[in-house]
Amino acid sequence: MTAAMYHEPTGQHQSRTAAASGWIGSALEYYDFFIYATAASLVFPQIFFPSSNPTVAIVASLATYGVGYVARPIGAFVLGHFGDTHGRKTVLLVCLFLMGLSTMAVGLLPTYQQAGIWAPALLVAIRLIQGFAVAGEISGASSMILEHAPFGRRGYFASFTLQGVQAGQILAAAVFLPLSYVLSQDAFMTWGWRVPFLLSVFVLVAGYIIRREVHETPAFEEEKAQHVVPRTPVMEALANHWPDILRVVCMALMNVIPVVATIFGAAYAVQPGYGVGMDKSVYLWIPVIGNIVAVVVIPFVGDLSDRIGRRPPMILGSLAAGLLAFGYLYAISIRSVPLAFLLSILMWGVVYQGYNAVFPSFYPELFPTRSRVSGMAIAQNIGTMLTALLPALFATVAPPGSSNVPLTVGALAFGVTIISAIAAWSARETYRVHLNDLGEPGAPPVDKVQYEQLRRQSLTAAA
Repeated sequence: MTAAMYHEPTGQHQSRTAAASGWIGSALEYYDFFIYATAASLVFPQIFFPSSNPTVAIVASLATYGVGYVARPIGAFVLGHFGDTHGRKTVLLVCLFLMGLSTMAVGLLPTYQQAGIWAPALLVAIRLIQGFAVAGEISGASSMILEHAPFGRRGYFASFTLQGVQAGQILAAAVFLPLSYVLSQDAFMTWGWRVPFLLSVFVLVAGYIIRREVHETPAFEEEKAQHVVPRTPVMEALANHWPDILRVVCMALMNVIPVVATIFGAAYAVQPGYGVGMDKSVYLWIPVIGNIVAVVVIPFVGDLSDRIGRRPPMILGSLAAGLLAFGYLYAISIRSVPLAFLLSILMWGVVYQGYNAVFPSFYPELFPTRSRVSGMAIAQNIGTMLTALLPALFATVAPPGSSNVPLTVGALAFGVTIISAIAAWSARETYRVHLNDLGEPGAPPVDKVQYEQLRRQSLTAAA
């Protein structure tokens, strides 16, 4: 067996350009989502909704954030189909422009005082577009990077998709938080909050410049040349690969860990009803430090998955993060800020990356080329949407005044991570299946010796 027998990427330049394309697209996506989440909490209730009832305004503002998750499964069906029929590069450009332009549009919206009911209506419409666009980004970027990566380096290169996610959140914090401190309250509420949204134009331009340089993947081009591109890849994925779709839905429930770390954990620590009374500033810094740590850890875990397989870090990362949830919530309950901070960073910034760094290669490897984007997009977005319901579930079973919040919520979170680990364990290992056979039913993996030979030959050819 030789590397020449297979469809290798066109060279190291394309592998790196594809990785950069995925990185910057994911950075834009989560920059947009993070600044929207921050503004929905701090600004939108006052400027986009009637001021006569502050409680209703807050609820309505936060509801617009959730609308984005409702739109994600719809976007997964449409953009997944588009990516499998028109190509990975095309769908990524569509996602980039939809997300970038809609984010800029938020920064140009009139307020409730200026446009009345049209202001919140336009905000909801833009949020639906954002959620729609996000649904195709990670699956399209992961497939693009995977299909361009050198043999034996797919896990490493695909991990840059998620490194971009974490970097986008750091970028958002670096732009939004200083503005809120430097500007006066009036200036910030009048025009300062618009700046982070309008600055996304620079990320959009950079993303377009990089993405236009990426070639369509050899795997998709071969499907197109052989006239085997399916007319309905979504239906093919649902009909022929539903067990793997179900596995990915269950694995994607691992989003419970950032939910525990930054949403429910923050509410438990600072909301007066729970009686803990931690300083709110701690929960501004946990996401920042956690994401910085994750940016460093992710490529190492991706590379590790190329050496030992996808399943071990997925399973161990899921179970260990679930166990650490108990300790993190306990640390909050005893009002230990240093311990809560340390455990949250360990749980989310380090251990969770055993899952987070690997799924961009593992998920698309479970599906064949012809329905890869559709299969991953549908499954991953359904799983992520379900985790958006978890904060409400946690608050219901462990409301303010509960006697044992860490045990109750910790047990639920650990139970969810067990589901994710079982789903990963039940999936076939994919890291030694060759690029040209990824996800094909019955495709035999190369043995360990062949794998190492092909990996060295591919790296030499790419260099």
